Amino acid sequence: MTRRIGSGSLVIATHNAGKLKEISALLGPYGVKCISAGALGLPEPAETGRTFIDNALIKARAATEASGLAALADDSGLSVAALDGRPGVYSADWAERQWFEGGPGRDWFMAMGKVEGMLQAQGADAERAAWFSCVLAISWPDGESAVYEGRVDGSLVWPPRGELGFGYDPVFVPAGAQQTFAEIDPSEKHRISHRAAAFDKLVADQFG
Repeated sequence: MTRRIGSGSLVIATHNAGKLKEISALLGPYGVKCISAGALGLPEPAETGRTFIDNALIKARAATEASGLAALADDSGLSVAALDGRPGVYSADWAERQWFEGGPGRDWFMAMGKVEGMLQAQGADAERAAWFSCVLAISWPDGESAVYEGRVDGSLVWPPRGELGFGYDPVFVPAGAQQTFAEIDPSEKHRISHRAAAFDKLVADQFG
């Protein structure tokens, strides 16, 4: 049996307020108090891994080392079938602005536009199948760790729709739905998302 995080405080290795809100909502019922790495002033480590698992572990271990506490990290991204799985682990990198694009920061509309532009370059019949992947990694101060993976399939639409999500949510419609992740009520997204699928596995292992 995997080591348990139990109730109490857990560092969430993110500076993304939307991601912290989702994770807090999923762990709150189990008595876990989530504290973001951003609120603690922890630095963001370089995500040098080539897979979601690699990057999730890098972030979780960096947060644990900096805080001395157990930490949970999420690494997730959008993969597009017609783009050979890109942007994948580079999903956030595609949103990074350069100096000539307005300075440091992330522009998700730009990232969504890049994906759409590459699809349109393939013609009107370009395959629009895509999937979101999520890996959750927990790290403890003694070096032990645990990993949980989730995925949700769907398709891409254009133009972006909705204001309830973040990242690529406005262009992603999960299989069997009509609305994008940014149009779906957050409680419903929590139930069906890639992050929810990973959390189902985490909860079964940690709190089951």
